[in-house]
Amino acid sequence: MQKQNPENLIPLVKELERYIALKDKRNDAVSKSDVAWQIDHSLKVLNLVTNSIIHSNPEDYKWRFNKWRLLLFTLGYIPRGKAKAPKIVKPPEVITLDDLKAQVQLAYNNVERLKPLNKNASFTHFVFGQLNRDKTIQFLKLHTNHHLKIIKDML
Repeated sequence: MQKQNPENLIPLVKELERYIALKDKRNDAVSKSDVAWQIDHSLKVLNLVTNSIIHSNPEDYKWRFNKWRLLLFTLGYIPRGKAKAPKIVKPPEVITLDDLKAQVQLAYNNVERLKPLNKNASFTHFVFGQLNRDKTIQFLKLHTNHHLKIIKDML
């Protein structure tokens, strides 16, 4: 398996950060949410997943085949509207500029925290199952790109 570099997440966080200025834009033909929702959700996922994997026990990791992980990670694509965001990563009703900026800074810090992790540090996703460090980084790239594409289509 190809080693995933956490540094590859930095340009994605920077891109999310650039869209903050357009946070109130919406396009109901593309999404029921606004740009702020997409940014907030993406950052919540990145930050909470990072926190989860950092606090995992590498000895608990066990690889298991998962057809959805194989298919979607190979395609590099998450289809729209097929999964609902878990409550913990749903944005609040009011998303403030200060909160988005704080989450961006936390995301930059969390990318750094991914670098020294054991290859078997893991995160369990509700569809893709248990993901080791490299698959978690791959998931974060896939997920963030998914929401960046939605933002671009909205604008």
